[in-house]
Amino acid sequence: MRTGRFFLAELRKTATLPAAWAGIAVALLGSAAITVLNAFTVRGAVAAGTPGMVADTSAFEAGFAAMPIVGVVGAVVVGVTAIGSEYTADRAESGGARQISTTLAVAPQRLSLFTAKAAVVLTFVALAALLTIPGNIALAQAIIGDAGTETVSAADAVSRSLGTALYWALMGLLAFSITALARSGIIPLIVLIANGSVVSFSLLLSMLTPLAHWLPDLAGRKLFGFPGEFVLEGGLDPVPGAIVMAGWTAVMLVVSGVVFNRRDA
Repeated sequence: MRTGRFFLAELRKTATLPAAWAGIAVALLGSAAITVLNAFTVRGAVAAGTPGMVADTSAFEAGFAAMPIVGVVGAVVVGVTAIGSEYTADRAESGGARQISTTLAVAPQRLSLFTAKAAVVLTFVALAALLTIPGNIALAQAIIGDAGTETVSAADAVSRSLGTALYWALMGLLAFSITALARSGIIPLIVLIANGSVVSFSLLLSMLTPLAHWLPDLAGRKLFGFPGEFVLEGGLDPVPGAIVMAGWTAVMLVVSGVVFNRRDA
């Protein structure tokens, strides 16, 4: 019951944070922009009689291409914001205090509070996935129409969509845990977004050692279900990869929860 009350309170608090909605907007609108570009490229190639100029004329693939990058960035922003906002200092004229002091004064049961915050991250990421994944696929289908050839079955589309939502949720929770340990949202936000969009440190490391495929972001990468010719060779299959990624997330949540419970505000 206590965690439920905390969840509702944290849900209302997070809903007032513009950065949390910015995370959803990044996932939704950023993916939509890439989907529009991909879909018109496919339609134009088919109309010009050069479908071989694009990798695939599938509307699903056109709408799904942004999920591993832009969608992950949105989940990271949500995860960082949910806990990082607690450690942001108020303006000097307001005393320069941090929100976490007030939060713990109202909700001193730290583990319940931490659990509630993690549940809020899952809620926001689930909302982002619910709006973004089917929305982008529908957008691509509307633009491409009958011009393309769908190569992804309905069962595969559902499986890949659920796998993507799971990957986003786990990345959001990892970002949440790292931010709780760092007690600042800035560095985790920069590092995790750079790793997920600009250059993947795990990917670079995989060129030196196959052990890098067991790192959380690479372990779960096949949850997106892209055809083998479009992904890096090696690594874990979707189910074992999901188990490894979930294991990393569970460990990080336990460690960050214990630290959150024991150290000073």
